[in-house]
Amino acid sequence: MKREYHKWYSPNLEKEMELLIFGHAGAKVLFFPPRMGRFFDYENWKIISVLESKIKNGDLQLFCVDSVDLESFYNSFKHPGYRIYRHIQYEKYVLTEVLPLANLINPNQNIISAGCSLGAYHAVNVAMRHPHLFCKVVGMSGRYDLTKSKGYFEDLLSGYHNDFVYFNMPNQFLKNIEDPNLIHQLDQMDIILAVGKEDPFLDSNYQLSSILNEKGICHQLIEWDGEAHQACHWRRMVQLYL
Repeated sequence: MKREYHKWYSPNLEKEMELLIFGHAGAKVLFFPPRMGRFFDYENWKIISVLESKIKNGDLQLFCVDSVDLESFYNSFKHPGYRIYRHIQYEKYVLTEVLPLANLINPNQNIISAGCSLGAYHAVNVAMRHPHLFCKVVGMSGRYDLTKSKGYFEDLLSGYHNDFVYFNMPNQFLKNIEDPNLIHQLDQMDIILAVGKEDPFLDSNYQLSSILNEKGICHQLIEWDGEAHQACHWRRMVQLYL
């Protein structure tokens, strides 16, 4: 299985960023790490290895990106306005630096956005905001409004709200979309939401599913037994959904 390590200085984030690429061909998967995770987590947790046959066969090529969660949503030392701004810079890094690299080395037109835990938020948010870029999105154990507290998971923006926050919370901005072209683009994506029945984010997934249903956007909401919010479950999920 082909494995490549890349590192460069990101002008959007003004820091060096790293990523791992697995495979040589096939649909390109932007794989976002879990909460405060790193680009090597999925490899370390054997999530990449369970996809080895699909990768070797040229069905999938995975781009495991790094996160800046500790500088954005989980940066309690910074004002919430800075946190969401840092997230927006991160999205620009993904769209204007990572995607062009992926397109340069792999001409396949199919691009999948995927992630687990907070990585599911990143995957779903970027795909819902830019559906023309993606053919599929897979959110595993995700939370789709980071301003809503649930159990020991706090509002990551400390009550702060502005347009940037609104347009980066799928369960907020999707409720009010009316553009038929955008709705059509969303409906053309293969949307998969997988979450455990005891996951604290189950309600968040139900809310997103309800919004998509109201808009007539096809998708799958798949419930797993238990909490299913660990690598052992994600290893099984990626085999089924990627």
